[in-house]
Amino acid sequence: MLSYAVTFFVIAIIAAVLGFGGIAGSAASIAQVLFFVFLVLALVSFLTGRGRVI
Repeated sequence: MLSYAVTFFVIAIIAAVLGFGGIAGSAASIAQVLFFVFLVLALVSFLTGRGRVI
């Protein structure tokens, strides 16, 4: 999930540099949503003790 957020963030940066404002804004919004979903799922995983133990 985090890798998708980083991918959309990179797409947003590249689109912004090339001048595609609408695409950059959309990609940044998607990246932000994915990042917060990742944080919530990670927090739930840590609180319930279902994280991997190495």
